[in-house]
Amino acid sequence: ATIMTKATQWLLDFVEEEHLPSTFTALAMDYYIPLAQHIAAWKARQDTPLVIGVNGAQGTGKSTLSKVLSMALTKNHACNTAIISIDDIYHTKATRETLARTIHPLMATRGVPGTHDTDLGIQLLRDLIAKKEVLIPSFDKACDDRKPESEWVSAPSPTDVILFEGWCVGAKPQEKSELVTPINQLERDEDPDAKWRGYVNAQLEGSYRDLFGYMDKLIMLKAPDFECVHHWRGEQEEKLRTLRQSQKASDTQTQGIMTPEQLDRFIMHYERLTRWMFHEMPGRADIVLELTPQHTIHHVKGLSPME
Repeated sequence: ATIMTKATQWLLDFVEEEHLPSTFTALAMDYYIPLAQHIAAWKARQDTPLVIGVNGAQGTGKSTLSKVLSMALTKNHACNTAIISIDDIYHTKATRETLARTIHPLMATRGVPGTHDTDLGIQLLRDLIAKKEVLIPSFDKACDDRKPESEWVSAPSPTDVILFEGWCVGAKPQEKSELVTPINQLERDEDPDAKWRGYVNAQLEGSYRDLFGYMDKLIMLKAPDFECVHHWRGEQEEKLRTLRQSQKASDTQTQGIMTPEQLDRFIMHYERLTRWMFHEMPGRADIVLELTPQHTIHHVKGLSPME
């Protein structure tokens, strides 16, 4: 009972700060707080920092889950926790423009494997596991570029638990034969020879396999279907637009916000791998939290809710 009472106040503060629906508190108490306890038990079994992959399609709430887990681990279990988002290790805009010229024009759009600096990610995880002082990079989606190093944040030292979250964290490559048929209009019109999707898939066989190899456990927040992902991602964009308008943001800050048409095209970049992970990942993830279209959890694999 003490964990629950302790959780209540910081959780209520968090729900308010993040403008989350009031129903989120119950969801967190039923699933996220017990999950933090589960992670703390995993950590107790090893001396080295524990690396947890948190996978979830766009809009599933993996960043929110990671923040709650981080606070619960720190406050309830005295585990120093660092969060690394795969978004924060995107290649710089300049590098992606080079990839677009040399590999395929679609590489200019951030998101798919091949658009992240996996060497940077591997170095970060290595240094954290070695209990070194680490600065965690940060990416500005509105400017579509990495923030200057002066704006990077120090990881707690030493770090006990590393939450490595992202939409394609832990993804595995598809069979080459599965790449032949285009999955949507973008692939059909802009990647007719499958060169782009072949390159993306090859990244998963190479440096991404090395990066994901540092993870000890994998948690998946599973959306009901791709249509939900599209809808949720649209809601995120709308929130960002409202926030920027309320802050009277400058043109540079609002230029990264997408119109519904731009969003439709953007989402198509992610569709193939998202659908593949829905099919392939639940069977091997350590914990799967299955979401409903209303963003509640209706089934969990690998974790029993607390009484």
